[in-house]
Amino acid sequence: MASIFGNFPVVLLVSRAQTQTLHGRTGAAAFPTVSGLQVQDRPNRVAVVVKAMGEGSESSTSLSIVKSVQNVWDKPEDRLGLIGLGFAGVVALWASLNLITAIDKLPLIPSTLEFIGILFSAWFTYRYLLFKPTREELFQIINKSISNVLDQ
Repeated sequence: MASIFGNFPVVLLVSRAQTQTLHGRTGAAAFPTVSGLQVQDRPNRVAVVVKAMGEGSESSTSLSIVKSVQNVWDKPEDRLGLIGLGFAGVVALWASLNLITAIDKLPLIPSTLEFIGILFSAWFTYRYLLFKPTREELFQIINKSISNVLDQ
């Protein structure tokens, strides 16, 4: 649930549309009717708290990854595999950084690889990130890969 807090001058919140008086009192200041809106009275200022109600988007994979790792960690026979997978990831990162450093010292290769990277990034953005249906396709591919890796 997300919340937004604000402290605004009364003039910014006055509306001529459907209004209600502040805390049921009659007065010069009237405020719009909004569900989840709390208004507190202060001299010449109004403090507003708005809370978003409802579910978030289901495309968030980070929470499902954390839950999957927690499920694997809860099984004692899978802990060693999870530790080994984490160690292998650290070793792979270290090796790839050393490989990139070695390639970067060669003449002409870094600028060529940078150009290829720019072209690939532009293609990937056009192919998967620019339009909503292809973003959903990318999320499905990522979720499928994660479930294949974690054997679900």
